[in-house]
Amino acid sequence: MPLHRSAAKAWRQSEKRRLRNKALKTRIKTATKKFLKVLEEGDLAKAEEAFREAQSLIQRAASKGTLHWRTAARKISRLAAKLNARKATLSAQA
Repeated sequence: MPLHRSAAKAWRQSEKRRLRNKALKTRIKTATKKFLKVLEEGDLAKAEEAFREAQSLIQRAASKGTLHWRTAARKISRLAAKLNARKATLSAQA
């Protein structure tokens, strides 16, 4: 336990931040899994919508400092690459 009032306040603030960051990271992971599942099913319209949702959450996390901006860019880039590869395979089959 903290011995000073300022240390107690810092502890409370860090706990709030930890929980907020944890919630946002969990939402990102869920949105990413949802996107990958929809992508495997082959519905491009739903996949693009799920991609936009995941991208929005990742960018929001980066803007708030939960994720480093380069980490966010890498995650978005990898999701976009998977979406574009899936589009290419589906258009080649048609």
